[in-house]
Amino acid sequence: MKAKAESVGSWSAGWLSNAQRLDSPNFGARPAQTLVDLIVVHSISLPPGQYGSGQVQRLFTNQLDWDEHAYFQTIRGIQVSSHFYIERSGKPWQFVSADDRAWHAGQSSFMGRDNCNDFSVGIELEGLEGQLFESAQYRSLATLCQQLRLRYPIAHVIGHEHIASGRKFDPGAGFDWQSLQKTVGWPPQCFPVLSFLK
Repeated sequence: MKAKAESVGSWSAGWLSNAQRLDSPNFGARPAQTLVDLIVVHSISLPPGQYGSGQVQRLFTNQLDWDEHAYFQTIRGIQVSSHFYIERSGKPWQFVSADDRAWHAGQSSFMGRDNCNDFSVGIELEGLEGQLFESAQYRSLATLCQQLRLRYPIAHVIGHEHIASGRKFDPGAGFDWQSLQKTVGWPPQCFPVLSFLK
């Protein structure tokens, strides 16, 4: 079933009205004349495999207590962000205006273009790489993708693992790309990963 973009909300300076806004200090300006034409799907949970802790929100706003969990020591001091984050319930959060450059992709390349942060929108799904995601997350993600395409010239949707091969592995094998493609209602060529799944 195709998602209805109009149900998401309206845009104001790159902020989506129905997403819970929580401003991250980790962002910058996109290069001049940049076309935002790529969506990058990620997965994250803090600590890994634990959901609903609020730690992802703290990470993206530089509020994480590095001494609270042993895992946090392995990422101590990092400053990252994503434009959007979708909880297991499907609730969307936004940390950076989509007009700006969030720090989600790191060293990356897509179709011969490096530094994917410059021209992409990052969407984090609450989850563990390789594991399954919730139906509510797919619905929220599909609707968000459609709404983004109404504002930006989005041409492709790809996973973090595909633009940072060998360095990142999310969202992983548990993510259903075919389901997302069908729900969004865009042609398969918008999802380059589908060519690898045949």
